[in-house]
Amino acid sequence: MDWSLSTWWWVVCGGLIAAELASGTTFYLLMLALGAATAALAAHAGLDFSLQMIMAAVVGGGAVTWWHRRQVRHPRVPAQANPNVNLDIGQSLDVHHWRADGTAEVKYRGAAWQARFIGNGSPNTGRHVIRAVEGSCLLLEPV
Repeated sequence: MDWSLSTWWWVVCGGLIAAELASGTTFYLLMLALGAATAALAAHAGLDFSLQMIMAAVVGGGAVTWWHRRQVRHPRVPAQANPNVNLDIGQSLDVHHWRADGTAEVKYRGAAWQARFIGNGSPNTGRHVIRAVEGSCLLLEPV
């Protein structure tokens, strides 16, 4: 059975996608798979192998570069401090008493929560904003 160049490019594309799914850690392999798919389409169009390689390199390499620059510009926010993951982040509440170690017990959403002060200076009573959640402990900053 003889495979055409386009079939080989599709196999490479599928292999890169499978490797990405197996690792699940980066998005870069999918960008390289996009380059392989471009080369497969170029092979279907009847372009020479050298042009297929160039197109795979330009599209795949360009996509990897674009994705890397995007990741640098928009760093990931940890889930514990991401308001898209935890809707409590950014909400405010009142703290009536702080302990000497910078912790407090607060009422929030009808329940008692542990809270820890993460702002600058010493904690004062009053209105605070939830900046992160670690387990059942709210990390608070003054408003």
